Amino acid sequence: MTRKLYTYSMPILRNAKKALRQSKRREAENLVFKKAYKEALKKARTAVEKREKDVMEKITLAQKKLDKAVKKGVLKQNTASRYLSRMTAKAHKLVKKA
Repeated sequence: MTRKLYTYSMPILRNAKKALRQSKRREAENLVFKKAYKEALKKARTAVEKREKDVMEKITLAQKKLDKAVKKGVLKQNTASRYLSRMTAKAHKLVKKA
Protein backbone atom coordinates (compact mmCIF):
# COMPACT_ATOMS: atom_id res chain seq x y z
CA MET A 1 0.00 0.00 0.00
CA THR A 2 1.47 3.33 -1.04
CA ARG A 3 0.66 6.61 0.59
CA LYS A 4 0.52 9.92 -1.17
CA LEU A 5 2.31 12.61 0.73
CA TYR A 6 0.78 15.50 -1.13
CA THR A 7 -2.64 15.94 -2.57
CA TYR A 8 -3.26 18.73 -5.03
CA SER A 9 -6.71 20.16 -5.45
CA MET A 10 -8.24 23.10 -7.22
CA PRO A 11 -8.75 26.19 -5.10
CA ILE A 12 -12.25 26.81 -3.85
CA LEU A 13 -12.05 30.25 -2.31
CA ARG A 14 -11.93 33.31 -4.54
CA ASN A 15 -8.67 34.61 -3.07
CA ALA A 16 -7.07 31.17 -3.52
CA LYS A 17 -8.11 31.16 -7.19
CA LYS A 18 -6.55 34.58 -7.64
CA ALA A 19 -3.36 33.46 -5.89
CA LEU A 20 -3.13 30.50 -8.24
CA ARG A 21 -3.53 32.77 -11.29
CA GLN A 22 -0.85 35.10 -9.96
CA SER A 23 1.60 32.32 -9.22
CA LYS A 24 1.15 30.82 -12.70
CA ARG A 25 1.75 34.21 -14.32
CA ARG A 26 4.82 34.86 -12.17
CA GLU A 27 6.18 31.40 -12.88
CA ALA A 28 5.87 31.98 -16.63
CA GLU A 29 7.59 35.37 -16.39
CA ASN A 30 10.37 33.99 -14.21
CA LEU A 31 10.93 31.18 -16.69
CA VAL A 32 11.50 33.71 -19.48
CA PHE A 33 14.19 35.55 -17.52
CA LYS A 34 15.76 32.32 -16.27
CA LYS A 35 16.00 30.94 -19.80
CA ALA A 36 17.48 34.21 -21.07
CA TYR A 37 20.31 34.40 -18.54
CA LYS A 38 21.12 30.70 -18.80
CA GLU A 39 21.32 30.89 -22.58
CA ALA A 40 23.52 34.00 -22.44
CA LEU A 41 25.83 32.35 -19.89
CA LYS A 42 26.12 29.25 -22.02
CA LYS A 43 27.03 31.26 -25.13
CA ALA A 44 29.57 33.32 -23.20
CA ARG A 45 31.18 30.24 -21.65
CA THR A 46 31.52 28.51 -25.01
CA ALA A 47 32.97 31.70 -26.50
CA VAL A 48 35.56 31.82 -23.71
CA GLU A 49 36.50 28.16 -24.16
CA LYS A 50 36.76 28.46 -27.95
CA ARG A 51 38.61 31.79 -27.67
CA GLU A 52 36.28 33.57 -30.06
CA LYS A 53 36.89 37.21 -30.99
CA ASP A 54 33.55 38.50 -29.69
CA VAL A 55 34.04 37.13 -26.16
CA MET A 56 33.67 40.50 -24.47
CA GLU A 57 30.40 41.21 -26.28
CA LYS A 58 28.97 37.90 -25.11
CA ILE A 59 30.19 38.47 -21.56
CA THR A 60 28.56 41.91 -21.44
CA LEU A 61 25.33 40.42 -22.81
CA ALA A 62 25.45 37.74 -20.10
CA GLN A 63 26.04 40.46 -17.52
CA LYS A 64 22.98 42.37 -18.75
CA LYS A 65 20.81 39.25 -18.59
CA LEU A 66 22.09 38.41 -15.10
CA ASP A 67 21.40 41.93 -13.87
CA LYS A 68 17.89 41.82 -15.29
CA ALA A 69 17.25 38.48 -13.56
CA VAL A 70 18.48 39.94 -10.27
CA LYS A 71 16.27 42.98 -10.72
CA LYS A 72 13.23 40.76 -11.32
CA GLY A 73 14.05 38.59 -8.30
CA VAL A 74 14.71 35.43 -10.28
CA LEU A 75 18.32 35.27 -9.14
CA LYS A 76 20.15 36.53 -6.07
CA GLN A 77 22.80 39.22 -6.41
CA ASN A 78 25.64 37.13 -4.99
CA THR A 79 24.84 34.24 -7.31
CA ALA A 80 24.91 36.48 -10.35
CA SER A 81 28.17 38.04 -9.18
CA ARG A 82 29.70 34.62 -8.69
CA TYR A 83 28.71 33.45 -12.19
CA LEU A 84 30.13 36.59 -13.76
CA SER A 85 33.30 36.58 -11.67
CA ARG A 86 34.17 33.01 -12.54
CA MET A 87 33.52 33.55 -16.22
CA THR A 88 35.63 36.71 -16.46
CA ALA A 89 38.43 35.08 -14.45
CA LYS A 90 38.48 32.22 -16.94
CA ALA A 91 38.53 34.66 -19.85
CA HIS A 92 41.44 36.63 -18.38
CA LYS A 93 43.33 33.42 -17.64
CA LEU A 94 43.02 32.30 -21.26
CA VAL A 95 44.07 35.74 -22.53
CA LYS A 96 47.24 35.64 -20.42
CA LYS A 97 48.14 32.19 -21.78
CA ALA A 98 47.80 33.32 -25.39
